Amino acid sequence: MAVSALAAMPQAVNLLDAGSLLSAFGALGIAVVLFAETGLLIGFFLPGDSLLFTAGLLCVPGATGPAHLSLPQVLIASAVGALLGAQTGYWIGRRGGRALLARSRARKLHEGAARAEELLDRYGHAKAIVLARFVPVVRTVLNPLAGALNVPARLFTLWQIVGGAVWTLGLVLAGYALGSSVPNVDRYLLPIVALVVVVSLIPLVLEVLRSRRTSQGETR
Repeated sequence: MAVSALAAMPQAVNLLDAGSLLSAFGALGIAVVLFAETGLLIGFFLPGDSLLFTAGLLCVPGATGPAHLSLPQVLIASAVGALLGAQTGYWIGRRGGRALLARSRARKLHEGAARAEELLDRYGHAKAIVLARFVPVVRTVLNPLAGALNVPARLFTLWQIVGGAVWTLGLVLAGYALGSSVPNVDRYLLPIVALVVVVSLIPLVLEVLRSRRTSQGETR
């Protein structure tokens, strides 16, 4: 009796596993996760890139993954979560400034803040806001940092919409296109998601290496 009751209990949701999140919460979960990742500093660890790509794969008719999703719902939820999250992060930064980041002890957040500020200085506000969407952790920190640095609200809103739309819709549709063109691609869901995670980390790694080369050159 106890064994059957345990078997009937739903498994705990793994916040780091895109398949687990989508299976438990569907399109609504996408909106919530992207809002937290792009709007709240506590969401820096969430799997935005792999979540979007996996959701696109699971929208393909006949997919046999952990869940089957509706493409229109996923596209809407992705865009809404990412855009509202970024705007919320910006206004949190405007109100709280750097004090919010200073209270955090997460090393990744402070590293992300340094890279986000470097992006703003190197590329200018518009390009940095768009590029940050494609760099994990940096996309979490740049929004409140832009608010703290008093980036004009209209400029931030315009370019975060552009960057958010390209990032979310592009990854979802890329997953959908792959799933539509490759038969039974959902059988290889785990390695594909792993590949997406690795690819999404490439800009972060390149930025770290470039920063190290720059700092080493300055110390010589």
